[in-house]
Amino acid sequence: MEPQPSGRDQASGVRRRRMLGLALGAGLVPALGPAAQAASDAPPETAGSLPAAALGRRVAAVAASQLGVPYAWGGGDRLGASLGFCDEDNGWLNGVCMGEKTVGFDCSGLSLYCWYRASHGTVELGHYTVAQFNLSAPVERDALAPGDLLFFSRPDAPLHHVGIHVGEGAMIHAERTGTLVARVENVLDVPRWAGEFAGARRPGQPTA
Repeated sequence: MEPQPSGRDQASGVRRRRMLGLALGAGLVPALGPAAQAASDAPPETAGSLPAAALGRRVAAVAASQLGVPYAWGGGDRLGASLGFCDEDNGWLNGVCMGEKTVGFDCSGLSLYCWYRASHGTVELGHYTVAQFNLSAPVERDALAPGDLLFFSRPDAPLHHVGIHVGEGAMIHAERTGTLVARVENVLDVPRWAGEFAGARRPGQPTA
């Protein structure tokens, strides 16, 4: 998610759970797959003591379970996919405000949900790409591991996008209105993404 939201009507947790439940019942949002369900349902008391590599794999598994969920500008929180919204420039498709009609994720909503769920709430990221960058420790490109966050920037849109590295050079992300959560193979070899790559960060690690 690019700009900091302002004046947004925040739905209550109860409403978000209800909307997600309706979406699941309608088959609009896939339930967690067996691997991600097992990872996220592990005893909470062990989450904080997991080695970074194991936690990162949990994050990647939760991200994989969300493949196919619609993009919603402003969508996604600790509970999962949620209704988005529209501002002057975002959330629109062919003149229609899809954000407020779609239960889904934007890029930072997806990353915050995956890290929160995989860590049983011990890692909480803000719903804002710049905040997620600042709350995470830098990772060199040759040290990338599953769960690391990949950030992208342009001169006209600094830190405009974030995706989740899931191993073997692949990224899972929510790109833009009208798309679904998708996997990009060898993302840093794709000219578009390689040209905008601004660095990788690892949540849950000291930033200093």
